[in-house]
Amino acid sequence: MIDYEKLLNFPIPEVRQRVTPRDAVFYALSVGLGQDPLDKRQLDYVDAHRRLRVLPSMAVVLGHPGFWLGNPATGVDAVRLVHGEQSITLHQPLPAEGEIIGRTRVTGLVDKGEGKGALLYSEKEVIEAATGKVLAVTGSTTFLRADGGFGGPSGPVKPVNPIPESAPDIVVDLPTRPEQALYYRLNGDDNPLHADPDVAERAGFPRPILHGLCTLGVVAHALLRELGGYDPAAMKSLALRFSSPVYPGETVRTEIWKNGAFRARVVERDVVVVNNGAAVFA
Repeated sequence: MIDYEKLLNFPIPEVRQRVTPRDAVFYALSVGLGQDPLDKRQLDYVDAHRRLRVLPSMAVVLGHPGFWLGNPATGVDAVRLVHGEQSITLHQPLPAEGEIIGRTRVTGLVDKGEGKGALLYSEKEVIEAATGKVLAVTGSTTFLRADGGFGGPSGPVKPVNPIPESAPDIVVDLPTRPEQALYYRLNGDDNPLHADPDVAERAGFPRPILHGLCTLGVVAHALLRELGGYDPAAMKSLALRFSSPVYPGETVRTEIWKNGAFRARVVERDVVVVNNGAAVFA
């Protein structure tokens, strides 16, 4: 059972991380860049012998505190939680090398009621250690499917970003690979749901699913390509809602409107996997 005050003030350890070009390249490869060997714009993110660029979505793994909700002291049923929403606000391009600090805290808890689960809101600052400058702020909503009814507040709940009723202006199909979750978890997100078939089955899935943040990376790649011309400084923010899991090996189709709204679906099953997306580009 969740203790509201204890979880709201749970001490998530500060993370100091030495970022290397290898880390930046690995992250880009883990979300699918480099699959077109003739696209030099992608090579700028995966070839460390070039003047390396860093994908803005890498902010979600920098200074990542690990699967802290797996700590029994949180009181959370860690097997049945899912990633519900994610946002990223970029203040400046991410460095390919240097020390960064990640500071994560719980910012809110919403009790949806007995049998209806709970929402946990958290925020992480990505800070340049040498200067103290905040490079990016990421926000996350975790849906605690088995933890409602602990007597916490019923709001406020974050509003959703509307999707236009018109057809999308741009459609981008990007493939994922069957082993992609096994690569992606080496970024520090080692929830066994993404690797162990038995854990996936207990969570109600027929097989391990792709990390929501890996799906975000695939979608962010599509947005950066179409709205930012592969310029990492062009992306200022994005926010999205995860509506269904992706299974590694499926194709992610990102549907984009020129006002920055977006959603994504799996081509093979025609299931919307990301919804209510909003991106801001310079």
